[in-house]
Amino acid sequence: MKSVSKKILVIASLLILIAATLAGCGAVTADKTASSDKGQTKKYVIACDAKYAPFSMEVNGKYKGIDVELLAAIAKAENINYELKPMDFSGIIPGLVSGQIDGAIAGMNITDERKKSVDFSDGYFKSGLAVIVSKDNTSIKSLADLNGKTAAVKKGTTGAKFAEDNKDKYHLHITYFDDSPSMMLAVANGNADFLMEDYPVINYQIKIGEQSKLKIAVPSVIDPPSYGFAVKKGENQELLKKFNEGLKKIKADGTYDKIVGEYISK
Repeated sequence: MKSVSKKILVIASLLILIAATLAGCGAVTADKTASSDKGQTKKYVIACDAKYAPFSMEVNGKYKGIDVELLAAIAKAENINYELKPMDFSGIIPGLVSGQIDGAIAGMNITDERKKSVDFSDGYFKSGLAVIVSKDNTSIKSLADLNGKTAAVKKGTTGAKFAEDNKDKYHLHITYFDDSPSMMLAVANGNADFLMEDYPVINYQIKIGEQSKLKIAVPSVIDPPSYGFAVKKGENQELLKKFNEGLKKIKADGTYDKIVGEYISK
């Protein structure tokens, strides 16, 4: 019995030694992996509006435009590793809040309401809000003419907020859309009387003939707000800091003016 007990004891000791050795190897492997991860530059997922020319638009399978190109220039200046994620504007702030995306450059006006959910960079572009109608519309020439009309707006935009805030004042009927092309088509086809859009955006699209069935009825209905790069409130502050630093650099070296000048003439 003693001989058997000794054999069992020896076997048990060997098993414990082997387990300890394997555990030690596992710990070393994990440490090396963690160390390797720390040495890599974090890759951020940054959203842009999928359809918002001249700020972001798909051309021959690639995205270009003011937002897209400013982001690329800033990323180069600050060594920011990122993946561009085009998406509907209405899903961008929810995407930031939920953590599905790390940042967004999407023609997003800096507003107090949005500041409750996100932190903004320094303003990188100023834009006025315009009233747009079909080319043959002669009934809307001022804000007073909006009374009783149907507004086409894109969800989550400053234009949508203006229509909502003034719904009772002008007795508006509001129709919502997920993207700018659908909203503009509704007005061009007579399914809505007018739309609200940032002035440089619609001015560019009318100029190049993309929205030839539309015209600007009222150039500016609010003081031009600034567009800002956004991150979830309280998070990704390093990314926000790098964006601001990069923005200063590309303004100083002329890159900013070169990019914006390709799309909007002064």
